Amino acid sequence: MSEPAVDTSANPQHVAIIMDGNGRWARARGLPRIEGHRQGVENVRRIMEVMRELSLPYLTLYAFSAENWRRPAEEVGALMGLLEIFLERYTRELEENEVRLRTIGRTDQLPARPRACLERAIARTAHFTGRTLVLALNYGSRQETTEAVRAYAEAVRAGREDPAALDWSRFAKYLYTDGLPDPDLIIRTSGESRLSNFLLLQAAYAEMYFTPVYWPDFSRAHLVEAIEAFKRRERRFGQTGEQVRPLIPATLSPQ
Repeated sequence: MSEPAVDTSANPQHVAIIMDGNGRWARARGLPRIEGHRQGVENVRRIMEVMRELSLPYLTLYAFSAENWRRPAEEVGALMGLLEIFLERYTRELEENEVRLRTIGRTDQLPARPRACLERAIARTAHFTGRTLVLALNYGSRQETTEAVRAYAEAVRAGREDPAALDWSRFAKYLYTDGLPDPDLIIRTSGESRLSNFLLLQAAYAEMYFTPVYWPDFSRAHLVEAIEAFKRRERRFGQTGEQVRPLIPATLSPQ
């Protein structure tokens, strides 16, 4: 039986997902943690297909945090190997589906082989403009902010920036996410209810959606459910409900 169609007219433009729970998924089944990560990687491919179906222009996946280096060396090595396998297998699919691949984070610190695969995939998909998959790799929002402040300060010292003219749009150009819209919806799987150093500045007006489902089990139905919940929310951006309500399409107006 085919999945029911979804009205995509009011979908978020940018969905970001904190993919959590791989290890707990494996432990609940008596499997090694790496098997949870392997299933998590397979689910990335499935969610990418839903991204295309729902016409989501931007999807960001928190794949490896700057803090994840603290995990056991064996697990970190396995994660890097899975990244390499994913890129080798699915870069062609990204090309066929005209999805641009971008990254945020210090990817220059990744091991040589997965870094080379990443650079090839980015180069091969750079010309696509319809949909963008963003992988957050060796990413941490505090690290990103510190580096942005340092770069901005250097630009001021060199005379390229005027501190009196500083506003958010100027500063945002120094973040890893330059050229990307802020996320409209941030989803975290596994039942945790925190951002864990993910897009802290960019998430200022994002809607949050927390689900107890572990990432390997996070399906099309779960993503649709999260998006439908997003559509029911009233995003005011500092205004009153009376001010923004006329902007909400009639089909989504509160009952």
